Amino acid sequence: MSANPSAIIFISGDAHPKLAAEIAAELQLSVSSAAVATFADGETRVHIEADVRDAVVVIVQPTSPPVNDHLVSLALLADAAKAAGADCIIAVVPYFGYSRQEQRSAVGDARSARLAANLLGMSGIDRLITLDLHVPALESAFPLSVTLLQPDELFLPVIRGIANLTIVAPDAGGMKRAQRFAGRLDAELAVVAKIRSGPDAVAVSGVLGNVRGRECVIVDDMASTGRTLALAAEALRDAGADAVHAVFTHPVMAEGAIERLLAAPIKQLVTSDSIPPPEHPRIQVVPIASLLAAAVRNVSGLNVLIL
Repeated sequence: MSANPSAIIFISGDAHPKLAAEIAAELQLSVSSAAVATFADGETRVHIEADVRDAVVVIVQPTSPPVNDHLVSLALLADAAKAAGADCIIAVVPYFGYSRQEQRSAVGDARSARLAANLLGMSGIDRLITLDLHVPALESAFPLSVTLLQPDELFLPVIRGIANLTIVAPDAGGMKRAQRFAGRLDAELAVVAKIRSGPDAVAVSGVLGNVRGRECVIVDDMASTGRTLALAAEALRDAGADAVHAVFTHPVMAEGAIERLLAAPIKQLVTSDSIPPPEHPRIQVVPIASLLAAAVRNVSGLNVLIL
């Protein structure tokens, strides 16, 4: 990896240029121009204008909706940089799409997460920086080095100070995340028993844990349809919770999700800007640029160069 600070080229994809600019500012770097366009038939075309030969190239591109378009753009940007002679390619992908499809539920299902991971490996990416994978074990599916960040330090200051606190996992799969938060906050722990009847369909069968008369904070990795959080909040209310808050890392927000969450018995909604977040006075957005910038410093050598 190059040790020359002038040989670090910072590139934004088309998914979240605002976040890319904020990370670059944290690193005291400028954002180099890269064009992402489409042909008339919908094919993606990219072009990197900067000279990246022998450089460390940092590409910022969460694979947010439209997931397929942004995933292909990321792969093509990496391939373009590799073909132009880049020495090392670091992809900053705060939200990695397809992370929910980490295993086959039935014969005939695709190995979607592994295929998407392999696509990034084949595109020439040497190092991936990502945040709060839906299934942390998916990290081992990538054929490249992965830095997996957790959002705890971002959200703990928001939660800390809530009295009579119970941290809630919205389902059994979120228990480890909830346990981390509960341990750091010395809070009680609860879980909502969830039954999934389809890809985006869930039902709640009960709440396990002490929630009656307590301030409950649901912690999750994403809000996509909003159904999981909304149903969990309703279950907690019915179980006697005094108030319900929801903290989720990735504001995926498919159609109808915002309306569903705002209609749910949730006092406070907190998320990050890992992908462009919705603007609403009831949604608090915690910025993540500094967290991602620190990770880029560590893996690119910028921490040594700046010091």
